Amino acid sequence: MIVCDLCGQARECLQKEIEGREFDICASCWRPLEEKLTGKGRVKRKREMVVIPPSVPEPEEVKTPPGSPPKIFGGAARAN
Repeated sequence: MIVCDLCGQARECLQKEIEGREFDICASCWRPLEEKLTGKGRVKRKREMVVIPPSVPEPEEVKTPPGSPPKIFGGAARAN
């Protein structure tokens, strides 16, 4: 015997899942609820696999090889 979540009576209950939650509902409570909900609700959608494209790595900065002088990049000042 399990206590019904709807009426609170200790009866033989069935576990029902509604919106991701489990409830213990006896047959006398379930029948009117089932009749009330008939024809309502949403159609279960089929789960589809979604493929996410791999991320593109950002290009690395050009580094000077060891042993050579460093390259200095900058804006040139204009003379008037």
